[in-house]
Amino acid sequence: MTTVSPFARPLYVMLKPVGAHCNLACDYCYYLEKLNLYQDSSKHIMSDELLEKFIKEYIESQMMPDVLFTWHGGETLMRPLSFYKKALELQQKYAKGRRIDNCIQTNGTMLNDEWCKFFHDHQWLVGVSIDGPQEFHDEYRRNRQGQPSFIKVMKGIELLNKHQVEWNAMAVVNDFNADYPLDFYHFFKKIGCHYIQFTPIVERIFNHQDGRHLAAVEEGDEKMADFSITPEQWGHFTCTIFDEWVRNDVGDYYIQLFDSTLANWIGEQPGVCSLAKTCGHAGVMEYNGDVYSCDHFVFPQYKLGNIYTKTLVEMMYSDRQQAFGQAKYSSLPGQCKQCPYLFACNGECPKNRFCRTKDGESGLNYLCKGYFQFFSHVAPYMDFMKNELLNQRPPANIMQALKEGKIR
Repeated sequence: MTTVSPFARPLYVMLKPVGAHCNLACDYCYYLEKLNLYQDSSKHIMSDELLEKFIKEYIESQMMPDVLFTWHGGETLMRPLSFYKKALELQQKYAKGRRIDNCIQTNGTMLNDEWCKFFHDHQWLVGVSIDGPQEFHDEYRRNRQGQPSFIKVMKGIELLNKHQVEWNAMAVVNDFNADYPLDFYHFFKKIGCHYIQFTPIVERIFNHQDGRHLAAVEEGDEKMADFSITPEQWGHFTCTIFDEWVRNDVGDYYIQLFDSTLANWIGEQPGVCSLAKTCGHAGVMEYNGDVYSCDHFVFPQYKLGNIYTKTLVEMMYSDRQQAFGQAKYSSLPGQCKQCPYLFACNGECPKNRFCRTKDGESGLNYLCKGYFQFFSHVAPYMDFMKNELLNQRPPANIMQALKEGKIR
C-alpha cells in the first residue's frame, strides 16, 4: 500500500498530558487501566520539553490554516493551569499565521472560576463527561473512595455557564441509563446543554499479564463487561430520543449521532469517525511521546512509535497507519457489504467488531442489531431532511411537516 501524501488530509493527534491519571475511578473507564502499560514510570506527566516538541511539530505538520489541539485524559485538569498557559505561549510562538483552536475534555469536578475564566478568555471548547441525572451519573462515575461525583460536576457546569464558556456533553450510555432514554434526554435539555455526544459503552473482559483487563478487538470471545449496553438497548435508546428530537428540537439541540447520520445521508463526511468509511486519521499521544493508532486502540500492538525517534508525519502517514484506517472498510464482512444502510453505518467503530455474522463470518459489529433498528427507523425522516438541504431549505422544516401529517 502506498503512503498517502500529507496533503491528502489533515493530521490529527489527541494529547494525553497526564496519561491515564484521573481523580475519579469510573467503573467502565477504558483508559484508567492504561497506567499498567507504563508501570516503570512513577510520574505520568508530560514534560515541558515534550510539550514544546509536540506543539512545534504538530503545527508544522499541518497543511491547513486552522490547527486544532485536543487535550484528553485521564483527567486533563490534573495538570496545573500554568501548563496550559505555557501551551498557549508555545502555540503562538510556532503558529506562523495559522489560527489555533483548543478543545479539552474533563470530568468537570475540578473546575473553578480561574479555570473557567481561562477557557472563556482564550475561547476553548470544553467537553464535560456527564451521564445524565444524578441517579444515572453516580451509578458508575465515582472516585477511588467510592464517593459520587454528580454534585461536583454540576457545580463545574454552573461555573462554565457563569463565565460563558462554550461546552458540550459527552454522555456514556451503559446498561443502566440506556433503559431510560427520555429521562436521560430531558435532563440535558433541562440544564441547557445543546450539544450532546452519546457514547455506547462496549467492553469485554480479558486478563493481560500486565494487569489490564479489557480486550482488544482481536482477543477472542471474552465475557462482556456487566456495564456494557446491549444491542437491543442501543436501538431502543436511539430511536426513542430521535422521535422527540425530530418533532421538537431540530436546529436547537445538536446530537452528534443524528447530525452524523444526516451527513452520511447526503454524502458528506460525518462529524464522528465511527460512522466514516475509513479511519486512521486520528491518533493519540501519551504523556511520554508514544503515539498510537487511535484513542480506543492504546494497546502495545497498535503503537506507532515515539515522537523522539519518529516524526508525527512518519507515524500518522505510515503504511501501517494507512492500512489500519483502510481496514475499517476492507475488513467488513459480507453481511455488512450487502446491508442497505452500509452508507450510513460503515460498520461503526472497529473496536466493536468482534461478533460473527449469521453465516459465521467474523468482524460483525456487536451493536449491529441496534444500529440497524435505528437507521431503519430514521430513514423516512432523513430522506425528508436530505431533500430540504438539497433544495437549500433548513432541515428543521421537518418539525412542521410532522405536525401537518406530511410524514408518517
